[in-house]
Amino acid sequence: MTLKYLVTGATGGLGSRVLSHLIANVPRSEVAAASSKEANRKQFEDRGIAFRVVNYEDPQTLESAFEDVENLLFVSTNTFDVEKRRNQHQSFVDAAKKMNVKHVWYTSLAFGGYGSDSKANVQQAHLLTEEMMRQADINFTSIREGLYTDAFPVFMGWYPSTSTIYLPSDGPVAFTLRAELGEATARLMMRGGHDREIVLLTAQQTITFSGIVDVINETTGRQVQFKLVSPEEFVTLKAATDEGGKSEGFFQALTSWYDAISKGETSTIDPLMADLLGRDPVSPRDAIRDLLTRDRDYEWHQNYVNRVAVGSVVGSGQFPSRNDAVSARRLQLP
Repeated sequence: MTLKYLVTGATGGLGSRVLSHLIANVPRSEVAAASSKEANRKQFEDRGIAFRVVNYEDPQTLESAFEDVENLLFVSTNTFDVEKRRNQHQSFVDAAKKMNVKHVWYTSLAFGGYGSDSKANVQQAHLLTEEMMRQADINFTSIREGLYTDAFPVFMGWYPSTSTIYLPSDGPVAFTLRAELGEATARLMMRGGHDREIVLLTAQQTITFSGIVDVINETTGRQVQFKLVSPEEFVTLKAATDEGGKSEGFFQALTSWYDAISKGETSTIDPLMADLLGRDPVSPRDAIRDLLTRDRDYEWHQNYVNRVAVGSVVGSGQFPSRNDAVSARRLQLP
């Protein structure tokens, strides 16, 4: 029996939102959730949602899960070990090809806009995966998702106790709410089309890091300062003082992100997301103001690797897992 939609990463921040919008808009019999852990089966089946195990390290589970699937959400893995991610994604693409999946919807990132020449380390794995899908001659859409507005604290190195933010860039970023990205991705899959294309899902406005500091101060009454520093100074300062316990390797890896942001790689906006939602996405400024209005001490879990419970990583691999962040030797952005 044909399954219209299979959502991998269904317990993650993005995948869970895609799944929620699908089951709200199509019959549940047409949707299945997938994750790497058999233990997650009950939470979905109790809600009347079919479940399949998808372990990117086990090609046999991939082939079994992808049988008779029309639309497959391919959530990129959450490791920044370049070889590990390359192998995981190749196994996924090979299985989708072998099982004749009709359309693969891949969650990429918006560094570089529509171009394929981004210098951000984190974008390289996504570019490689797009090429894998082309070489495999499968039908795919690469969804370059805007950087999560919700995660602004980790992009900024900001904590509720922070008095001065030191960054090597103040470039514009089309920050986009994760919840709206989940909804738009689901609507894109339901609409169909965009065969063998790259699409961009972003808010309709950008904001700079200094602009975010202004919002923090205006909304919370703080007097946070913003200072531009060299990449070397940034790494030294953050490695010595980071409240969340992230390693020097983590901050070294981020320097290519900031360099790309300075060069305008995250400034491209596109009307597709607004069209899919039927409304303008929440602007970065309004979204951050709302987060801080609801909680002036707003935090993002991935800022804190020194906590016992870190929480799940973002589905599209925008940040490393806890172990990747802790160990400088293992942290190697693709």
